[in-house]
Amino acid sequence: MKVLCILYDDPKGGMPKNYPLSELPKLNKYPDGMSLPSPKAIDFTPGELLGCVSGELGLRNFLESNGHELVVTSDKDGDDCEAERELVDADVVISQPFFPFYLTKEKMEKAKNLKLAITAGIGSDHVDLQAAMDHNIDVVEVTYCNSRSVAEHIVMMILSMVRDYHNQHRIVNEGGWNIADAVQRSYDVEGMHIGTVAAGRIGLDALRKMKPFDVHLHYFDRHRLPDSIEKELNLTFHESVESMVAVCDVVTINCPLHPETENLFDTKLINKMKKGAYIVNTARGKICNREAIAEALKSGQLSGYAGDVWFPQPAPNDHIWRTMPNHGMTPHTSGTSLSAQTRYAAGVREILECVMDGTPIRNEYLIVQDGNLAGMGAHSYSKGSATSGSEEAQKYKKM
Repeated sequence: MKVLCILYDDPKGGMPKNYPLSELPKLNKYPDGMSLPSPKAIDFTPGELLGCVSGELGLRNFLESNGHELVVTSDKDGDDCEAERELVDADVVISQPFFPFYLTKEKMEKAKNLKLAITAGIGSDHVDLQAAMDHNIDVVEVTYCNSRSVAEHIVMMILSMVRDYHNQHRIVNEGGWNIADAVQRSYDVEGMHIGTVAAGRIGLDALRKMKPFDVHLHYFDRHRLPDSIEKELNLTFHESVESMVAVCDVVTINCPLHPETENLFDTKLINKMKKGAYIVNTARGKICNREAIAEALKSGQLSGYAGDVWFPQPAPNDHIWRTMPNHGMTPHTSGTSLSAQTRYAAGVREILECVMDGTPIRNEYLIVQDGNLAGMGAHSYSKGSATSGSEEAQKYKKM
């Protein structure tokens, strides 16, 4: 079996000689009772860099000792990239949402041996799911592995944007002390109305984490939460996204990217939001129209946009979101903390063990199986593809 693994580049200064923390907190299960990834063994040290090329997700010894081939690369964009060349005879391809290998219909048609696409993380929209169904290629991801990591990032972004932390930090770094400049856009989050588009594992966890700040909580989702949760959080359900955004000071986007959510936050929807609202998007960049977001920040319709996700990824160097006013962008790091890497690396190993042993992969991990949406995929996605335009990733040049 040939396994192709596309990971992001190593640190510019080389792999760390040591790490800030000597060990990670011990976690036994996720909040809903689901067990953490449970491979038979691991060949890595929890808390170390695993998601980059040299980290190899801790898979090399495991795969090679069992007679399989592992190819790891970060060269993933363009017709003659290493990933595309190696994909031709690969049986399994592993990629990450943070540094996605856009597995399009055209690439699948060239990969005659490909049977399985694994997402090292959560969110498999970088795979053309419709083409995977049509070509009988299974798609799986490590459900829940970094959901709580992303929820923490959302809380950080909400507070940073509302309090205007980025501007205050810049003033200090530049040697300044003008307090009026530092606070002219700074507010308390207390008493604000906070809403999430989708209240799955990430969205609901973000709401729980925000509740102690004494805010009013809202959600829109095509799957309504149980009454007990709504009462616990004093949570207001909205039948439409338009209803929710009209009353919220902060909107956090936590839905998967698929044809129904692509370009959801366009000029029309943004103009239905409260003037001066904030958007936090840790879901997928393509859910927001890039020009509409930039224009709304410029006009003041939005007070801030904190996004951890772009389209495509890496974003071209001249992507308008890099230079628009009042943004808090990060390079899709919310789900790849060193803590999260331990879980998604272990989850990938668990999935590969199932493949090698001929045993079923957890139902929660399934996105596409036997030509249909399955498991979490049937719950979260719609048929179709959201990979069009991904070739623009070729415009990114390393600085």
